Amino acid sequence: MKTFDVLVFDLGGVLVDWNPEYLYKNIFPSDEERKWFLSTICTLDWNEEQDAGRSLQEGTDHLVKKFPEHEAAIRAYYDRWKEMLGGPIHETVEIFRELKEKTSLRLYALTNWSAETFPVALELYEFLHWFDGRLVSGEEKIRKPSPEIYQRLAERFRIDPTKAIYVDDNLRNVVPAQQLGFHGIHFRSPQQFREELVGLGVLEA
Repeated sequence: MKTFDVLVFDLGGVLVDWNPEYLYKNIFPSDEERKWFLSTICTLDWNEEQDAGRSLQEGTDHLVKKFPEHEAAIRAYYDRWKEMLGGPIHETVEIFRELKEKTSLRLYALTNWSAETFPVALELYEFLHWFDGRLVSGEEKIRKPSPEIYQRLAERFRIDPTKAIYVDDNLRNVVPAQQLGFHGIHFRSPQQFREELVGLGVLEA
């Protein structure tokens, strides 16, 4: 069986429950109106520009100028960003704890996250300090799925991708890691994640 010495976690959707719907349910009680706003104005693609290093102010001002009639709802995105956090995904945090306590794996994080909001998460969630190292897209000015960020992760932390596992809830972000040599896991649930780690011989059943 292949042996691994590194496991790299994505954060949002794997260890941290983040969803703009949590905030915008309080702003747009209508499902239709809320879904329209999040698919047309404050889109995930727009948010990823901030994850890639654009300032929150610049991103917000860009949308306010384009959609002035929705200024209040646009500004809420980052003014009330904490309300998008649903908390830790506890079952995955427990897997993380087991990996840290019961294995010799080095554990890293590779996340698409704004450099301005990530410190808030660091204050809220103690487990974000458990990693041997972190690469945050907003600090690096480059984001997944750009192959360069995976290469940078491997070089900075001296990771041999052929001996490393990468887990992410977004399949789009798993593919470039696999192309570099990582064993990719597409995260769909903590139970499925645990079962795959057991299958790889990383955790005991």
